[in-house]
Amino acid sequence: MEVSFAITGKGYVILAADQNAARSIIKMKADEDKIKALGSHLLMAYSGEPGDTVQFAEYVERNLRLQQMRNNHPLRPQAAASWVRRSIADSLRSRSPYAVNILLGGYDMANKQAKLYWMDYLGTQVDVPFAAHGYGSYFALSLLDREVQKRLVISFPSFKVKVVDEGGVREVELDMTV
Repeated sequence: MEVSFAITGKGYVILAADQNAARSIIKMKADEDKIKALGSHLLMAYSGEPGDTVQFAEYVERNLRLQQMRNNHPLRPQAAASWVRRSIADSLRSRSPYAVNILLGGYDMANKQAKLYWMDYLGTQVDVPFAAHGYGSYFALSLLDREVQKRLVISFPSFKVKVVDEGGVREVELDMTV
């Protein structure tokens, strides 16, 4: 079961993604990191076809890094989301489209606010307060739609959780033994 979700709070975005790499009923890997840091204040969680996701995530990471080196400053979350959406849309019109779903979260240092963008494999982009992709999105969105509670209890085997806020990107260790 592939799932990634994100929640925006006051001054931060939390992204979480499962760590399983599976095809059909075969689980190939249990420690896959599906969240990529694109900059000091920008994170991207990705899901979809296994080959497409890794290739597209590396493509985005390298191009955003190149843009930062050329212009001497990183892209703001809105500009990065627009560029990623455009890349997905352009690939959709090519002979080899990427089947990738993206959650892009970042902290805008100029406006001092956290942003979260939901994108699907068709190039649709939406600025949202919370989002999810994958089979677990049905469960996560039903909980988050009503009201984001003070405490959310979910028991999945292994998750990688990263937070981006004014201080930058950091990883959060979860104790799943409870």
